[in-house]
Amino acid sequence: MNLFEQHEIFEMEVLERMKSSRLLEKLIFGGGTMLRLCHELPRYSADLDFWKWKPFDDEQFLHRLRQSLGRSYEITDAELKRFTILLELRSARYPRRLKIEIRREMQDWDVEDQIAFSPYSPRQVLLKAHTLKQTLQNKIAALLERGEIRDAFDIEFILRRGVALPPLEPEVVDKLLARLRGFSPQDFRVTLGSVLQPEWREYYQTNGFQFLMEKLNAQR
Repeated sequence: MNLFEQHEIFEMEVLERMKSSRLLEKLIFGGGTMLRLCHELPRYSADLDFWKWKPFDDEQFLHRLRQSLGRSYEITDAELKRFTILLELRSARYPRRLKIEIRREMQDWDVEDQIAFSPYSPRQVLLKAHTLKQTLQNKIAALLERGEIRDAFDIEFILRRGVALPPLEPEVVDKLLARLRGFSPQDFRVTLGSVLQPEWREYYQTNGFQFLMEKLNAQR
């Protein structure tokens, strides 16, 4: 079992503990790890990302997180940041630390019930998650803001699942296309390739984001 598979077992274990402690009741699961565990995204993802579903006191919630997860894991970092609640965990059973981030902002998110699962774990966790449509919007914003190749991969994955691109302004399309053109062979081979399942690596090293670029060009 490789490092990513072990980390995914860790993620499922923590999700189950958060569920049993009723910590998930006010949270929405999102981001790349949600796509991986709820929709079988063919890339590994390292962090558990959440958004607020219901209002709560951030300081008290961080205390509850520390109290609940600290019974089973070493807390290596815990703080209220400007935009997020951050908690980092370490376990002697797993090789990597696990970071939990909760966005402090509340919006009218598009959510649905989902089951998080992994082929490497017997656990299944029912939770609230962003819909694919909402996640697509979030990932487009992330690609525009930080320009990371994993966001482009996730956008293309969601489009392949049948979700349509939202209408985009021409300047937004141009910026997204510029982001895609800016990825180097090294980005596809190492940055993306290192977190992809093997059967996908060759495809993306050969074709890049041709599918996504065609979808964007269709809006011009």
